[in-house]
Amino acid sequence: MRKFRTDGKRMHKTAVFFSTLILGAALLTGCGKKTEPPQESETQTKQETVSATEQAKANETGAVTNTQQAALVENDGQHSYLTGEKMDPEQVKQRPLAVMLNNILEGCPQTGTSKASIIYEAPVEGRITRLMGLFENYGDMDKIGYIRSSRDYFVYCALEFDAIYAHFGQATPYVGELLNSDRVDNISGPVAGINHPAPNTFLRTTERKMPHNVYLDIKGLQKDIDKMKYSRTYHDAHKPKFAFAADGQKPDNSKGKTAEMLYPGGKEKDQPNGYSKVQAWFEYNEKDGKYYRYQYGGPHIDESTGEQLAFDNVIFQYCYGEVRDENDYLAFGCHGDNGMKVQVFTQGKMTEGTWSRYADTDPAYYVDENGDPIVLSQGKTWICLIWDQYADDVVIE
Repeated sequence: MRKFRTDGKRMHKTAVFFSTLILGAALLTGCGKKTEPPQESETQTKQETVSATEQAKANETGAVTNTQQAALVENDGQHSYLTGEKMDPEQVKQRPLAVMLNNILEGCPQTGTSKASIIYEAPVEGRITRLMGLFENYGDMDKIGYIRSSRDYFVYCALEFDAIYAHFGQATPYVGELLNSDRVDNISGPVAGINHPAPNTFLRTTERKMPHNVYLDIKGLQKDIDKMKYSRTYHDAHKPKFAFAADGQKPDNSKGKTAEMLYPGGKEKDQPNGYSKVQAWFEYNEKDGKYYRYQYGGPHIDESTGEQLAFDNVIFQYCYGEVRDENDYLAFGCHGDNGMKVQVFTQGKMTEGTWSRYADTDPAYYVDENGDPIVLSQGKTWICLIWDQYADDVVIE
């Protein structure tokens, strides 16, 4: 397993120790969710877990950070951190909004998802998937939906982007302490287990049945961000995650394997990897250079536009995972020392490499076999967290 050097001379020994501790703690403390009404806090009767305080000590040790990779990924202040596209410098400074989204069949289609710069997808209990959209310049939107509850591994992904994090409900034993801490700028519905709920952000539509009818109202959100006194601009600890191709250029990945059909859960139905039951796949369109998303047997659309979701990049980030309890609540390691596989798809080609992340204030960096950052096309990105136990289910054609 290749390990990064954090001081320019040698690998800091604590990085190895803490990356192991972090993974163990993450697997003991984050995740899960069923289809209960969103006003429920999702508490459980049994709780065998490491506290968020203990996990924080592992995650936020100053010595454990990937300074080498951070130095290789830069942003000039004139391009979006999320898409790499040219942007007004004042807008570049604005923190994104991370929103938990329902992806059970009864909760689809979602609304506003075509405006997301990045979408994360990961398995949850019941072996379906849940989504988290990251939105820039969301002030011109009306609403985003439909909202579901938090899992800790999504929170850790949101922290990669220094995002304000919005959800309705949570798996309290595994993520409640984290959400209530000052590590997360949290926008939550008024449910049990949340110390400071956001009273204006979440509304229900009468056009859907509970619990699949909660949406985020942007005007109410703005009031609650001000009420909570959350910073709207990036904190000093924020670091750019992606390396993007320069303006007007494409990544030099011509030697990569052709990858035009991507099945994160394979082609068989009802397998336990999460993606199989959703029937998720991506299809590359050579004409516009985008990957089009499909699920549940047809195009994955945005309710607000009626259009199919399409992305310039798709990433399969392989993670160690475990089942936490008899309710099938899951945990995924969101930190690691560059040993886990990553597959980056752009322009119809695949680049394979590894990813690393040592601290909450670090993003997960993606590097190729030479240790260089994997370059993305400018534009939107979909990231699938793949349970490594089911890696053999993945199909790429």
